Amino acid sequence: MIALIQRVREGRVAIEGEDVGAIGEGLLALVAVEPNDREASVERMLDRLLGYRVFADETGRMNRCLGETGGGLLLVPQFTLAADTRKGMRPSFSGSASPEHGAALFERLVERAIERHHPVASGRFGADMQVSLTNDGPVTFWLEARGP
Repeated sequence: MIALIQRVREGRVAIEGEDVGAIGEGLLALVAVEPNDREASVERMLDRLLGYRVFADETGRMNRCLGETGGGLLLVPQFTLAADTRKGMRPSFSGSASPEHGAALFERLVERAIERHHPVASGRFGADMQVSLTNDGPVTFWLEARGP
């Protein structure tokens, strides 16, 4: 499982002009599911999303995690993150999970996030979404999570 995370002042995702998810300060995570991902990958990614220290402490150092700040988590499915772009002029999506597998694990990630954190919002798997954000910093990281 792959996530491109961005520390944001605000983020939102819309489908056909209607907002389906929005947060204030927090993390926006674009998430890709890979073919070998399982439940353990979901749990590991969620641990990383909630525990990754990208928020400033009282000295201004990135020492606090989302769980400590109480910020929002906006999860957006983004299968193109798993694309192979090493050769040619067109990406290969053989590194992405099948739509069925990807949707199931993305939805499981959203469910587990809601159980463990508040607030959580999400986009919709397979939808044509418009994502907007105000990146804070900018602070952007690439996370990978593989199950044990």
